[in-house]
Amino acid sequence: METVLTTPLQEGEIRDLHAGDTIYVSGLVFTARDDAHHVLLDAADKEDALPIDPGEMALFHCGPVVEQKDGIWQVVSAGPTTSARMEMFEADFLDRFKTRLIIGKGGMGTRTLEALKRVGAVYTHFTGGAGALAARAVHRVPAVHWLDELGIPEAVWIFEVERFGPLTVTMDARGKSLYDELAVTVEKNLEAIHARMEEEA
Repeated sequence: METVLTTPLQEGEIRDLHAGDTIYVSGLVFTARDDAHHVLLDAADKEDALPIDPGEMALFHCGPVVEQKDGIWQVVSAGPTTSARMEMFEADFLDRFKTRLIIGKGGMGTRTLEALKRVGAVYTHFTGGAGALAARAVHRVPAVHWLDELGIPEAVWIFEVERFGPLTVTMDARGKSLYDELAVTVEKNLEAIHARMEEEA
């Protein structure tokens, strides 16, 4: 059965998700790569007023390809950025803003996983190379922030989306990470291969 979540997301519905679940999201999503994480956290530390509430939307690790037609922004492609770039910021970001859903690719580290448990949030994987598919789910671009300062890829874009996905929950609020499980499986397979090679030598 498909699960479609609509922003703003509630902690309870996110804590009910399990690693391996497939979900879609509707509502508002904001993009943030490493520069945007830094800007948002710095502004919050200085108690500056933010133009968005990161806790009310899903976070997308993305540097979109956009174009402007008749003064209206349109998304051409919105593939995910490798999430490891944001590892140095993400735990602090989650603690600060209580963002419930992260969309990216490649997984994240232990600090982020612990923050997901504390906050009640999940990390979801969107297929790399499917930027055009993601763009089709974006119905409108209500706003963009820090465009002049950061440029198109690093700016904070607000997307209004409908059934954005499919997204696979790969790190959940219970502390389970499919990436950790994969690493264990790979290590066991490598050990078996090495043992076989030694027997045949």
